[in-house]
Amino acid sequence: MLLFLLYQLVRALLGVLIVLCRREISKDTELLVLRHENAVLRRQSTRVRYTTADRIWLSALARLIPRRRWAGVFPVTPATLLTWHRRLVTRKWDYRDRRRLGRRPTPAPTKTLILRMAKDNPSWGHRRIQGELVQLGHRIAASTVWKILTAAGIDPAPRRAGPTWRQFLTAQAQGIIACDFFTITLHRLYVLIFIEHGTRRLHLAGATAKPTGAWVTQAARNLAYDLGARLDGCAS
Repeated sequence: MLLFLLYQLVRALLGVLIVLCRREISKDTELLVLRHENAVLRRQSTRVRYTTADRIWLSALARLIPRRRWAGVFPVTPATLLTWHRRLVTRKWDYRDRRRLGRRPTPAPTKTLILRMAKDNPSWGHRRIQGELVQLGHRIAASTVWKILTAAGIDPAPRRAGPTWRQFLTAQAQGIIACDFFTITLHRLYVLIFIEHGTRRLHLAGATAKPTGAWVTQAARNLAYDLGARLDGCAS
């Protein structure tokens, strides 16, 4: 009885192994049939058009098969499979969630107002226009005003009327009187001097240990009294 049971058990195990072997053989046979059918279809069809779903499916299956076997399994070349896979990755990981929106464009009415201010006030620069806009409630940067004026062909920092500062100094150099202090370190004295730009004449106004605004004003008055009529053509 025991031998009979052992015989039946061994027979059942061998039957299971045979079934499993038959299943593997059947699968391999089906694969061979499908490959042959695929080769026949390739010979008959000039060009096969794959849909998006076909590309996704084949690209997903390609990850389960070694790359060295792609040429014999898939109806397309390995380079085509890699291209499809790269496109799928690009569509999924485009980093849209990390993109930041840029600065909002300046409204058209604000641009029109800036150009109108520059036209009606030729001496205003971009910083003066920006300050006037802020007072009107338009929050805008001076650099933005500069870009708008430059794009419209308008000088953003103009001196459209009158001479430049260099030209003004050159024309008025004969009548300018400048003043400054120099110190005597021995006793810490401050010496006030005036110089005429036109003649390079130096005037010693006085010295003090504690210069104040009133003292400097009085020294300038004394110089004006000494110059007399010559002061009419000078500007300090």
